[in-house]
Amino acid sequence: MADIEAEVIIVGSGVAGALIADQLANAGVSVAILETGDAVDRAEAVDTFHAALIKTPESAYPVGPDVDHPLSWNPDYYYRQVGPAKFKSTYVKVVGGTTWHWLGTAIRMSPEDFRLKSRFGRGEDWPLSYDELEPYYGRAEIELGVSGIAGSPPSAPRSTDYPMPPIPQTFLDKKFAEKLAGTAYVVSPTPQARNSVDHDDRPACCGSSSCIPVCPVQAKYDASVHVERAVSKGAALYSATNATRVETGADGKVSFIAFTRRDGSTGRATGKLYVIAAHAIETPRLLLASANSHAPNGVANGSDQVGRNLMDHPSQLSWATTLDPVWPYRGPLSTSGIENLSVGDFRDERGAFRIEIGNDGHSWPTGAPLSTAQALIAEGLRGPELDQALKRQAARHVRMAALVEQLPDPDNRITLHPTEKDRYGVPLPQIHYSIDDYVKAGLAAAAQAHDDIFTALGTEEVHHAEEFNGSGHIIGTCRMGDDPASSVVNAELRSHDHDNLFIAGSSVFPTSATANPTLTIAALSLRAAEGMLRQLRGE
Repeated sequence: MADIEAEVIIVGSGVAGALIADQLANAGVSVAILETGDAVDRAEAVDTFHAALIKTPESAYPVGPDVDHPLSWNPDYYYRQVGPAKFKSTYVKVVGGTTWHWLGTAIRMSPEDFRLKSRFGRGEDWPLSYDELEPYYGRAEIELGVSGIAGSPPSAPRSTDYPMPPIPQTFLDKKFAEKLAGTAYVVSPTPQARNSVDHDDRPACCGSSSCIPVCPVQAKYDASVHVERAVSKGAALYSATNATRVETGADGKVSFIAFTRRDGSTGRATGKLYVIAAHAIETPRLLLASANSHAPNGVANGSDQVGRNLMDHPSQLSWATTLDPVWPYRGPLSTSGIENLSVGDFRDERGAFRIEIGNDGHSWPTGAPLSTAQALIAEGLRGPELDQALKRQAARHVRMAALVEQLPDPDNRITLHPTEKDRYGVPLPQIHYSIDDYVKAGLAAAAQAHDDIFTALGTEEVHHAEEFNGSGHIIGTCRMGDDPASSVVNAELRSHDHDNLFIAGSSVFPTSATANPTLTIAALSLRAAEGMLRQLRGE
């Protein structure tokens, strides 16, 4: 292979890069996608997951020098953490990105999420409103294939219906709804980018319970769908091709992106427009590693905001045992949640949260039901007695996770490690991360809400994780805004510093809100693609 040329060069093939590539290719634009990882063989990934001794969100996918990425069971692998807290969320490097191991939750943000500073004096306002993004939410739901029901979430008005009916609620979900009827906790089916019926040449969900890390039948959306569509329309995919540098010139424009292939050969990708869609860790890492005489603080970093304001949804994990059977361990990992707690006047004092109701029993917090069997065996149970005890306990396992909003903090940031580099010569990401009193108050409120819900359910043996968990939602580090002095990109995701450079993904979020970020990433990407087309056409 030689150098790469296309009208638009996209780094990253996750949901942002894939959607933009598909939209541009559909309009006849030549597109090249650079992706460090390889295409995933679904059957092989399922087998790898089944054989893995440690079953985590990354355990179905390769890790190592060629495609190094963080590991949820070891927060110090790949990340260079300098505290005071550990950043716990991760991603993978494959064609289709981290949508391979996401849960599929596809929730809209709420109107007040875009005006947090104006409404509550906290965080930042977004440079666009919910009303401006709402049509793109509808389009994103069609593109990803979202199953849902009107009114979930209740705070996000809609102009369109969901493309598919909701994923059926489990027996456990219905028990939650029955016991919580008339309380402050409203149980509703969770909007999910997972087929509830055969749709878009993909089958309906078969309830395999391995949504994280891999759906065996592709009922759950992953971005390889749009990569394949883009390629079918003429886009070129270059896998095993790692972007190492974004080069800018004296005119303030990006002139090329340098890359290194897996085999060690190097080259340049040259185009009219460039899109960095490499997730909220790798995007600032690449931009900061690209510092040059024209961009001494890093590309797109005239505001000194690249890498800053790293956020997640720190989560409160809680679990208990119900008095009556609720029959978990069946169906997708989560099919219902409590969405009506994500807005309110309390947000001037503490973080809001949404509650995910798990169908996976105690598997996340304790490793059950295998750990349950081990404990019963240790007690001396064998044969039919062991079988009956295991059934009795496992049938009563419940867990919840509350995803708490986190405010932007410029000291929570990605920088470059001063000495350690990956095999391609790019410095490893160094992370400074903490949670503040706003998050801690939100976590405490979530634990209290969990206690209320467990009491209504009728439970015993209630547990709350003592430490927060990551939610897999890597947010911030290249925030959007109207002011070039305090933001990296504008509302169209165009760099303030370089008018032929765009940044896409959750890195551009000014605030985290509580909704899982993927649907908002998709909506923003569809909107940004329109701006790119206008620029290419000289409009």
